[in-house]
Amino acid sequence: MRQTKLFNHRLIKEFQLESTDTPSGRYYVLPDGSKMPSVTTVLGWQKKDSLKEWRLRVGEEEANRISKYAANRGTKVHAVCENYLNNKPDYLDNTDILTQDMFSSIQPILNERVDNIYGIESALYSNHLGLAGRCDCIAEFDERPSIIDFKTSTRLKKKEWIEDYFLQGTAYAMMFYELTGILTKQIVIIIAVEAEEPQVFIEHTKNWMRPLKDRISKYYDSHGN
Repeated sequence: MRQTKLFNHRLIKEFQLESTDTPSGRYYVLPDGSKMPSVTTVLGWQKKDSLKEWRLRVGEEEANRISKYAANRGTKVHAVCENYLNNKPDYLDNTDILTQDMFSSIQPILNERVDNIYGIESALYSNHLGLAGRCDCIAEFDERPSIIDFKTSTRLKKKEWIEDYFLQGTAYAMMFYELTGILTKQIVIIIAVEAEEPQVFIEHTKNWMRPLKDRISKYYDSHGN
C-alpha cells in the first residue's frame, strides 16, 4: 500500500540503551553502566498476584495462548505504526489481514492529528525517577507536543481500566524533559480494537505525576531501596 502521508521529523539525539530481561523484570543499562528497571517492570510488580490468580482461573495452557496472541498482535501493529511514521512506503509488506485491519482503523488518526515527530521507539531514562524505558512515539498531536502510545485490544477499554497506560506515558514525559528540556504536556493513548472503532484517550501529564511517584516509591520500598 502506498504511503498516504509523509510525516515531518524533528528527531532528537537518540540514546542507545541495552535491555536485559531477568526473572524480576526488564532492566536497562545506562550510558554510565548502571542499571535501571523498566517502567513496565515498576508498574507491573504489584499485579503479579492478580496475574497468577487469572492463570489459575483460566488454566495455564489457555493463559499462555491468550498472552502469546496478544503479544504477537501488539508487536505486529507496533511495527507497522513505526514503519508508517518513518515514511517507509512498504510499511504493510508481509503483514496479515488482522494487522492490516487494525492499523487501517488508526491510520486516519495518524494522518489527521500527528506530525512533527521528535522520536520513534525512543530509549529514555530518568535519574530522578530511577526508571528507563522505550517510548512508542513523541510527536505533536493536535499540534501539541505529546507522548503517544499505541495499544491493541480484543475489546473496548474503559478509562479506569488503563490507568497504568497514563502512568507509563507520564514517566516517558518526565524522562524526555529531563533529557531534552522539551515539555510534553499531554499523554495520548491510541488503541486499535478488533472489529471495533479505535479509541483515543488524552490526559494531562501533570495529573498523573503524583500517582506515578507514589507507585515508584512503593516499588523501591518493597525492593529494599
